Amino acid sequence: MVCSLGCGILPPAPLQGQDMPRVHQTIATLASPAFHGRGYVSGGEQKAAQYLQRRFRQLGLQPLSPVFRQPFTLPINTFPGRASLQVDRKALRPGFDFIAEAASGSGNLCGSVYELDTLTFSQPVAQAALLTTDLRQTVLVLHQRASRKLSDLPEPVQNHLATAAARITLVPKLTATLAGQQLPQPRLEVLATAWPRPVQTVRLQLDARLQPAYQTQNIIGYLPGLAQPDSFLVVTAHYDHLGRLGKHTYFPGANDNASGTAMLLELAAHYARPENRLAYSLVFISFGAEEAGLLGSRYFTEHPLVPLAQIRFLLNLDLLGTGSEGATVVNGRVFERQFQLLQEINAKNQYLPSLVARARAANSDHYYFSERGVPAFFLYTRGGIAAYHDVQDRAATLPLTAFANTFRLLCDFLNVQGSATK
Repeated sequence: MVCSLGCGILPPAPLQGQDMPRVHQTIATLASPAFHGRGYVSGGEQKAAQYLQRRFRQLGLQPLSPVFRQPFTLPINTFPGRASLQVDRKALRPGFDFIAEAASGSGNLCGSVYELDTLTFSQPVAQAALLTTDLRQTVLVLHQRASRKLSDLPEPVQNHLATAAARITLVPKLTATLAGQQLPQPRLEVLATAWPRPVQTVRLQLDARLQPAYQTQNIIGYLPGLAQPDSFLVVTAHYDHLGRLGKHTYFPGANDNASGTAMLLELAAHYARPENRLAYSLVFISFGAEEAGLLGSRYFTEHPLVPLAQIRFLLNLDLLGTGSEGATVVNGRVFERQFQLLQEINAKNQYLPSLVARARAANSDHYYFSERGVPAFFLYTRGGIAAYHDVQDRAATLPLTAFANTFRLLCDFLNVQGSATK
């Protein structure tokens, strides 16, 4: 059994091919039920933060402030209690057949179904008929494509649809997200293939709790440089995930982002050894609240614990559990010289099948750094499983195809970047 707070961790050792028991153990621990999806129900993200602080201490990292924690608050909507949905006599499974929309409100109701006619978007007669329909005791059902077009409807029609007792959107894939606000209406997403037809009655129970100032944190440690300790290389990976949906369902987040967190810990273990120390200082940041809108990294850039101008390069690690098709490098088209170096290292050693450069994108924790002038990459692997923001993102099925070679690629890149004579 894996200890939920890190006991029994294997001592640091170099990665050897695909024999990576410590990496598997790290990911299995972070993605285990004991961590509640590393979210904001049952203290999941707090348990993950405690685990990381323990690992940092064991590796010999130093805090940048008196402690490893950089606290901040955020508003967050959570689903800590009931989460059930019955369609006629068919009970649907939370996480597998349905999820709550991120900003959903609470609900406890039994209502008839009103399925939105696609003619409502094009015919005033259909809109007029809708406005005469009492929706207050009904569950509005619509397809994802129609949901995305609701803002095209006249405002009176939009306002009338908002009077429905609840809203269900039928989707091809369940992809959970987080929100910092709460709607007055319960809203669910249901897998279209799980929705029977015809449907007469829906029974719904959902407990939503908005926490306006939830206390969370970034976890930060560093290793002083040997020659230029006031120059910094930064390695980042968010440790938070989506948490729970009710009492019996959680989102493991093995690929997103236990895998990146495991890579950060492996790099920290490598560079903590005296023979591997660099001329520049190395900072390792495990960000909180990435899934809530990159809030941890934004907070750090607004309250930096090292001068941003003295960061020579930042590597952000997210979604590193696959790799059969290589990796993508966000900002590779922005910082072309550094991307060319990465390509040369990869080509020489044949670490990954390919490296693909992307332009700037606000899709992970590198973003606020590069927007403030810090050269930064966000690297993620491609190929393999397609589980993402769902209950199937589990440690047991994460292939880690290119994890060891990605580690070597990153080490080689950091070694060049961290040389004071380069």
